[in-house]
Amino acid sequence: MDKKLHIAKKSNLKGDDGYKVFSIRIKETTVKSLDDISEKTNRSRNELINIMLEFGINNCVIED
Repeated sequence: MDKKLHIAKKSNLKGDDGYKVFSIRIKETTVKSLDDISEKTNRSRNELINIMLEFGINNCVIED
């Protein structure tokens, strides 16, 4: 089974409305990785974080 998250390139960068805004602390290396993926996919950092969070939530297994 393929456990990798596949993100297609996008033609235009644009923001989305209707999202809740909050701040988080993340490592500088994570920001660099997000920026690299952002440049390669032409998607905003915010959009990538949403894609990755949704993937993580949908593929989360909670163990007892």
